[in-house]
Amino acid sequence: MEEQISEYLHYLTIERGLSVNTRISYERDLNQYLSFLKENNLKNWQEVDRYLVIAFLTKLTEDGKAATTITRMISSLRRFHQFLRQERFTDHDPMQHIDSPKKAQKLPQTLSLTEVEALIATPDTSTTLGIRDRAILEVMYATGLRVSELIGLKLGDIHLEMGLLQTLGKGEKERIVPLGDYAIHWLQRYLSEARPLLTAKTPRETHLFVNNHGRGLSRQGIWKNLKQIVLKAGIKKDVTPHTLRHSFATHLLENGADLRTVQELLGHADISTTQIYTHITKRRMTDVYKEFFPRA
Repeated sequence: MEEQISEYLHYLTIERGLSVNTRISYERDLNQYLSFLKENNLKNWQEVDRYLVIAFLTKLTEDGKAATTITRMISSLRRFHQFLRQERFTDHDPMQHIDSPKKAQKLPQTLSLTEVEALIATPDTSTTLGIRDRAILEVMYATGLRVSELIGLKLGDIHLEMGLLQTLGKGEKERIVPLGDYAIHWLQRYLSEARPLLTAKTPRETHLFVNNHGRGLSRQGIWKNLKQIVLKAGIKKDVTPHTLRHSFATHLLENGADLRTVQELLGHADISTTQIYTHITKRRMTDVYKEFFPRA
């Protein structure tokens, strides 16, 4: 049985071209699996059936292994048993009717309104880059744009007189998003006071938000700036550009917006993606109830 595992690992390295780390991960999973089978007196792969596989996965659960670990193990075993059947070491696949466990739904991190206001007020707007950073934060929170959409904005995508911007989302799907008064005000200041100075040497640059060299900001640039602003604001949460998107959606729902509208604003193709935010608002409702109801 060890020989077939060795052949499979060789196949992964030579024919599939997998990295050393991935190969080591597969090897660790399969050796753990083999130890279990030997404990149950299995002498060849032909004897393995789905009930033995289920027993092995149950043991992992009882040993306290995380759902992600078990999911990875199932993936490893599925590919390995496909290999055994393909190479005619067995005539059946015990993984055929074994499903991967559903991933636990992890609720996204959000900021309170007080935290958002503290974050947005942090940049020093007496400086050129401070005005730019304030405008970026205002736009991110007012629109819920993905960071890829934010860095992709061009000058022609902003329509301040109408209070709108247009963006290309996933799948090159265009959508129109309203801008709030604060975002409009700081965009106007950025465009009149800061951007002309930043693009003095790059007057043909069309990206809306630029770095101190006058070129379009990168995803890494946005992340780096945000991390520094979060630190300066004294916010202890792990804040990413997506945190502002999550906060935008959550605050809309908490203030009475309907799910369909939030779906359109976020650019979600499927409303089930948007529904995760209803779980956040319910969690918030429970927290408030426990805090303020005297007999909670």
